[in-house]
Amino acid sequence: MAVQLAVFDLDGTVTRHDTFLPYLRGWLQRHPERHGTRRMAPPIARFLFGERDRGRLKSDLIRCSMAGATRSQVDDWSRVFVEGLADDMLCPGALDAIARHRRAGDRLVLLSASVDLYVPRIGARLGFDETICTGVAWRDGLLDGTLTTPNRRGAEKLRCIEALRTRFPGLPVTAFANSGSDLVHLRVVEQPLLVNATARVRRAARRLGIPVDDWCNK
Repeated sequence: MAVQLAVFDLDGTVTRHDTFLPYLRGWLQRHPERHGTRRMAPPIARFLFGERDRGRLKSDLIRCSMAGATRSQVDDWSRVFVEGLADDMLCPGALDAIARHRRAGDRLVLLSASVDLYVPRIGARLGFDETICTGVAWRDGLLDGTLTTPNRRGAEKLRCIEALRTRFPGLPVTAFANSGSDLVHLRVVEQPLLVNATARVRRAARRLGIPVDDWCNK
């Protein structure tokens, strides 16, 4: 079989659940003096009842909880967080698919809307060739929290897929993801698979001719 680009979403696809909020909660447990939980209420309320900008919410939550942290502090926590992802937090079907594509010699890409404070470490742990995720800014060696890239979700994931096609012309793309927003890019790749999705998203995928599977109960 010809070499492919094998593109995996992270949260809910490779992992059973979201990783971003647990990452922030763990940080605040280690740094209770920041009172970040209380500071998160206004941006969450703004998102729920006003501006539905997920990228801004992500940036605001990082700034509320982690702004001003040093690189060594963030690196230490990110290492602990990723090392603490036990095997039962990962979907068996995802691990099987990663291993299968690695054996085939495919280029493994982790494409996630979560942030580059920790996602590249997960990619390295699982043997991905590269990671594409949402970037976060630093200022003078301290974490700022402003996003340096678009939030890698929905149409932005499609743009990332097209950029990969430009870099690796002629390689077919196999993509795995779990949410309704991922249908935007799943519908244009050669071999899509929707996994671990809700019943509503599964129905939408089937209408588009996208196959579905459950990776968490393999």
